[in-house]
Amino acid sequence: MANRHGDFVWYELITPDPDAAQAFYAPLLGWTVRDAGMPGMDYRLAATAESDVAGLMRTPPGAPIPPAWLGYVGVDDVDAMVAAFRADGGTVHMPPDEIPGVGRFAFVADPQGASLYVMKPTPPAGRPDAESLSFSYDRPRPGHCAWNELATRDPEAALQFYGRHFGWVHGGEMDMGALGAYRFLRHAGRAPEGSPPMQGILGAVMRCPPEMPRPAWTFYFRVPDIDAAVAHVGAHGGTVTVPPMEIPGGEFSMNAVDPQGAPFGLVGARRARSA
Repeated sequence: MANRHGDFVWYELITPDPDAAQAFYAPLLGWTVRDAGMPGMDYRLAATAESDVAGLMRTPPGAPIPPAWLGYVGVDDVDAMVAAFRADGGTVHMPPDEIPGVGRFAFVADPQGASLYVMKPTPPAGRPDAESLSFSYDRPRPGHCAWNELATRDPEAALQFYGRHFGWVHGGEMDMGALGAYRFLRHAGRAPEGSPPMQGILGAVMRCPPEMPRPAWTFYFRVPDIDAAVAHVGAHGGTVTVPPMEIPGGEFSMNAVDPQGAPFGLVGARRARSA
């Protein structure tokens, strides 16, 4: 694949009710959802007109897994990365495994307990340089992930850990008052020296707010109208937990929980005010 080591390459919703999740997210994010055709498994692929973006997966029977969005980070060698995570204080929830035609992956957590997948995707037949656009690095794409945010108890330790393993570096920061600095995460491989300030920015790391029970990643998907998104969430069984707030560049971000309880974020313009 054309993605680089340390790129976010996929997102996955674990949910007890994929039908309800599909009905909620498809109109919110402009997704078309189809069955992935995986025997014995309810796994669905959510796509925009441009590319696949995410998977919707039914919670395995009997698994004590709360509804959640999880991110996949592309790596050059899954087995080596699992060993490196373990040696550096991380946890391996699921050892390396392979899905034919999809790729090799493992489910891990950083030393503070924030979980994510590491993956080496298998390129589609005849497309060795195919690139995942699930996270839109180069330009805004509605329906794609626009921001990856880590809330953790020790932001400095998290920056050092992910820098060692994924090549991420500190890319500037904003003051968040009592919560300290909101530190931007920059992918060094996508931001050569002298590049524009926001090139290679993939998200941020912040200190866990008091109400957050454990360190975790939150993923923000792009919508064309943040106020229409607020209305959709409220009208379809979701809950807005942080209403839209203006962010640098003039857009707005918000946080919500879907009807099954999975937290997520949205980013978009405020069309009503720009008209």
